[in-house]
Amino acid sequence: MEEAEKELERRSKFLSNLIQKKKATDQQNLHQQLNIKVKASDMSIVLQNKAFECAKHHIGSSGNGIKIDSKRLALALKKEFDTSYGPAWHCIVGTNFGSYVTHSVGGFLYFSINKVYVLLFKTSVEPMAH
Repeated sequence: MEEAEKELERRSKFLSNLIQKKKATDQQNLHQQLNIKVKASDMSIVLQNKAFECAKHHIGSSGNGIKIDSKRLALALKKEFDTSYGPAWHCIVGTNFGSYVTHSVGGFLYFSINKVYVLLFKTSVEPMAH
């Protein structure tokens, strides 16, 4: 019986490894399709993909010379994340900006999509004491 358990554990590890490799490959393919470069992140892959898809949706096909409306993109990402994942998301979009922010654990993403940079982060909301 011990042999069977060892074999089952070995197969389980093998399958888990395959799944992780597949997810990494899928993530890389998505980045290439959308021309995304993650600069820094403390965010789950699922949330990152949501941000990438939302940004791509609002940018459209960037190769056509249309100027990107940074304010509209920032608003769209903020609204999407506030609605889907709770309040206190902040978004900065542009081609040239500096920042220094404090964020909640698991709520930070800084990436570029084409030539636009996006900083998306969550802060904690605490009720005010009266």
